[in-house]
Amino acid sequence: MSKEIFETLPKIPTHVAIIMDGNGRWALEKGLSRLAGHKAGTENLREVIEASAEFGIKYLTIYAFSTENWNRPKEEIQGLMRIFRTMLDRELNNLHKNGVQLRHIGRLDGIDKKLQKKVHESIELTKNNQTLVLNVAFNYGGRDEILQAVKHIVANGVNVENLDDAQFEKYLYTAESPDPDLVIRTSGEFRCSNFLIWQSAYAEWYFTPTYWPDFNKKGLHQALVAYNERDRRYGKVKQVKGK
Repeated sequence: MSKEIFETLPKIPTHVAIIMDGNGRWALEKGLSRLAGHKAGTENLREVIEASAEFGIKYLTIYAFSTENWNRPKEEIQGLMRIFRTMLDRELNNLHKNGVQLRHIGRLDGIDKKLQKKVHESIELTKNNQTLVLNVAFNYGGRDEILQAVKHIVANGVNVENLDDAQFEKYLYTAESPDPDLVIRTSGEFRCSNFLIWQSAYAEWYFTPTYWPDFNKKGLHQALVAYNERDRRYGKVKQVKGK
């Protein structure tokens, strides 16, 4: 099989975040269970992670399980937890070998103690890796993140009169990561779904109809091509040459 050649792009986002959507619909269209869709959704993670590092992306955040996902059927939740454990067991050594640093954003309370332990061990093992930082948003919600930040600010006795963006961001789960430059959502839906509400204020968004299990290196490259066509002004007026 010939190796696909991808166009070299002048602008590579430092931080890409992905809402991995469409597992259930992908499975439904194939006559499979929703859990089969979620399992398929983990199979392409390695390709997307490796492609991110290859393209020069330094931070990748994936939306794995939201605070609202607890409202799904019990059997599906249990299955998702099993899949996450299996993924960690299967991929951790490969991620570590390839210089990926794992971080968790969200809450671990309410999650099985063994899984909590596995997450902590994975973070500790990979903490010095520098090729790519992989933020796994697991039991994460943007509104909850902001509420937790406010609670910690109050508990720490911070003088709110002097509170600014930079200080507030120190209390977010993503305090050690830059804001995302590009947010990708698969499956054709057009909403943020409570994901990185604060951090994505000035991010570029890219929506693709491709379901997450079919999203791959080529899909990521197409998103980066679209990103290169954007003019990021952060509220400013576009500069016209000669003026």
